Amino acid sequence: MGIEFTKYHGLGNDFILIDNRHESEPILTRSQAAELCDRHFGIGADGIIFALPGQNNTDYTMRIYNSDGSEAEMCGNGIRCLAKFIADLEGVNAKTQYRIHTLSGVMTPKLLSDSQVKVDMGEPRLLAAEIPTTLGFPDQKVVELPLEVSGQFWSVTCVSMGNPHCITFVDDVSAIALETIGPLFEHHGVFPQRTNTEFIEIIQRNYVKMRVWERGAGVTLACGTGACAAVVAGVLAGKCDRQAKVELPGGILAIEWSEIDRRLYMTGPAVRVFTGTI
Repeated sequence: MGIEFTKYHGLGNDFILIDNRHESEPILTRSQAAELCDRHFGIGADGIIFALPGQNNTDYTMRIYNSDGSEAEMCGNGIRCLAKFIADLEGVNAKTQYRIHTLSGVMTPKLLSDSQVKVDMGEPRLLAAEIPTTLGFPDQKVVELPLEVSGQFWSVTCVSMGNPHCITFVDDVSAIALETIGPLFEHHGVFPQRTNTEFIEIIQRNYVKMRVWERGAGVTLACGTGACAAVVAGVLAGKCDRQAKVELPGGILAIEWSEIDRRLYMTGPAVRVFTGTI
């Protein structure tokens, strides 16, 4: 029996979307997901996203398997793609805003008239125990603390957006050997659940460049939760404003960390690429 899918991308961070509304669990195994994400022997993607029935008074549930078969709590670019996918599935009955249950809480993407999607990403979690990391004291923030990786000390700030992020500010993001240093951060012993790692170059207080090594996916062209975490880290370190554009290899995300409700708002595109049957 064939399984229909649609390929989407958010700034080049690409996903296979599957209509899973008839089952409460993903219809593919993690190993099957990894095979389909393979860019040489499968469809090719950074992950597979399943649209499941809603729970706890939500419209839908999001589950995501990374390209290595591991499961992520949430994905910022992915949830924008999911919102577009759901609207395409619903057709004329589509809403402009959805409540999506994820493993990191309820997210609320809103489809805008200019084809962008704005997502209420919730509040960042800032204490070491919440991230989680053993760097620093469990009940304190991890802001610009030294971390030794590959014989070099990096000044890092850690943030959770429902998934763990380690952010370090550098003079030139293009000079970072991401494929080499990224895995060493991801699997460092101070991160018991591994970590996403963002390297940030401050251009202006409201404009930064970012490259990312994603936990379970490696080098990607964009990371929505990472862009949010980067702005939070920049504010905590006194390096950037609460509203900033984050330039990634795949394009630009607009991020706001509201002073009023302390929530993160991310705005960016989601594009349908093609459909098919597995």
